[in-house]
Amino acid sequence: MEKIDSGVGVRDTRLMSLDVLRGLTIAGMILVTDPGTYGAVYWPLLHAQWNGATPTDMIFPCFLFMSGVANTLSFAARMERGADRGALARHIAVRCVVLFVIGLLVNGFPDYDLHTVRIPGILQRIAICYLCGGLIYLWCRGDGRFRECGSWVIGALTVCLLGGYWAVLKLVPVPGFGVGRLDSVGNVAAYVDRAVIGTRHMWAYGTTPGYGVTYDPEGILSTVTALATLLIGVLAGEWMRGRRSDEKKALGLALAGLALVLAGWFLHPWLPINKKILTSTFALFSSGVSLLAFCVCFVVLDVRRWRWWAGPALIFGTNAIFAFVLSNVITTLSDRIHVRVGGGNLNLHAWGYQYGFASWMQPVHASLAYAITIVFLNLGIVGLLYRKRIFLRI
Repeated sequence: MEKIDSGVGVRDTRLMSLDVLRGLTIAGMILVTDPGTYGAVYWPLLHAQWNGATPTDMIFPCFLFMSGVANTLSFAARMERGADRGALARHIAVRCVVLFVIGLLVNGFPDYDLHTVRIPGILQRIAICYLCGGLIYLWCRGDGRFRECGSWVIGALTVCLLGGYWAVLKLVPVPGFGVGRLDSVGNVAAYVDRAVIGTRHMWAYGTTPGYGVTYDPEGILSTVTALATLLIGVLAGEWMRGRRSDEKKALGLALAGLALVLAGWFLHPWLPINKKILTSTFALFSSGVSLLAFCVCFVVLDVRRWRWWAGPALIFGTNAIFAFVLSNVITTLSDRIHVRVGGGNLNLHAWGYQYGFASWMQPVHASLAYAITIVFLNLGIVGLLYRKRIFLRI
């Protein structure tokens, strides 16, 4: 745990857009995972059923992208102060393990049944991508052979990751299903997860009619394109470190974001945009959206300095991991704790939705109102730490 004495003023020495965009993604995660009922939800707050993308599908890739940006700025600053690369590598490895363990604890809460606990997960994917991306950056920027062309090396590696995963999805045969299947049961990524992890330790909602659990959106092979998303964030961080005007930085972010969005969109007919198996086109498209969102936040918060609206997002963004864990605990407990109402038995989630909102609002509005309430509940708890200038670090 780290206690920071200063207020927002000290954070003026860094990009506020990093913390605010990270906070917006956390708020978005909470909003889309806590509707009053999934039977009545506005479409932008739902994931695409399979191919295609919605605003909700952009949330987690944006968090990965921002991790790449933030880690680049942090590692570069430490190396400029003379930090040893070996010590930084050890720090990266320890943080990876801690994040992965926290992810397992979140997945297993509160039962911790080792026979069914989900092994992949959001924090686990962040941990692995952080480890690989951090070591790649240290290797490229700290090694004399690549110091002057490190960004080009990282860019080439990103292209190889995206192209390699595309080739695997299209060319590697799946026993019993053949080559090039991209449905929820026959794709190679899903097959590898079933063979290595086992369906009892995969996402319980990754089902295919007639087959049961078949895929996990945070599975093994798709981590390749998740890493590519983080590396695009690394490249954006390197761009922001350059000696150029704020206007040129913003223009570069915008042009790169537009190029990636268009690339993902135009390649969609050959490889569908799909978050569930994180296709290469989805990585391109979502990374482009993340670049554009970062550009907007950078211009608004760090160039124009219009910050009057950013307080709630800053609260989430400066304690992002804690906020994520807290939201999962609250969601799980609200589904587990029951109350007796009029001779019936409802969990807190259903009780809050029905008696707090559904009794006087249309279902879709009530569902959204419930989700917004949960966001503010989390914000109030995380805000207690923020007011005391306490920021939890791993």
